[in-house]
Parts: sequence; C-alpha cells; structure tokens
Amino acid sequence: MATARDIMTSDVTCIGEKEPLSEAAHKMADLDVGSLPICGDDNRLKGMITDRDIVVKVLAQDRDPATVTAGELSQGKPVTIGADDDAAEILRTMSQHKVRRLPVIDGHRLVGMVAIADVARALPDRPVGDLMDAITQ
Repeated sequence: MATARDIMTSDVTCIGEKEPLSEAAHKMADLDVGSLPICGDDNRLKGMITDRDIVVKVLAQDRDPATVTAGELSQGKPVTIGADDDAAEILRTMSQHKVRRLPVIDGHRLVGMVAIADVARALPDRPVGDLMDAITQ
C-alpha cells in the first residue's frame, strides 16, 4: 500500500510563526493554496493556517493582518501523519480529525503535505468515498 511519502507533495512552503498574516495571505495567493504550515525558528511544525482562519479570526474581528502573526493563530498540537504511514492510516487520521490535508513529518521535520486528492489518486473509490462522508458530516 502507498505511504504518505509516496503520495505527498514534497515542495512545501511554510509561513514563519513570527510572520504577519498579510504575508501568509500573499504566499497563499502566489501558490494558489488555501492553507500553509506554520514553522518555527527551530524548523518544527507549529500548526496550520487556512485562508478561512485569516478571514474569520482576523478580518471579521477587525484585526490587522499586518500585525497579527501566524503563530498567534496556531492552536494546540497540529495533526500530522508520518512519512512512512500507509494510505489506510492517512484515511483514518483524516476521518478522525475531519481534515482534508495533513502535514507529513519525518522525525520532527516537515517533509511534505498530503491532501485528500493525493489519497484519492492512490486508492480505490470506496475508501475515499467513506472519507468524504466522514469529513463533510
């Protein structure tokens, strides 16, 4: 069975935890993505930021995205998947946490991102359909 390392996107751009959300928004626009991993000065994953986070937690509350840092919005321990975990584990983790993308970690280092589309390409239809049902409920 395919592993996260086999199906992930390895070209991942982080937003630094001390960088402003305006920079995160620019990176998302430039990369045409809806989320970015938040990385610390120690190169460890600190969380994830989504375009929705910026809108709901900053803009809708009349906060200035040029002064709010990415680290201020990281909450708790990020949900991740190990680089050598198989596709079934990816599905279980996505279903359990109701997420559509997961940072892929090798040791403590971020090595990629795996999205539901990556899993869909790697597996038969039924498990992916079950995942979509779990995420969208």
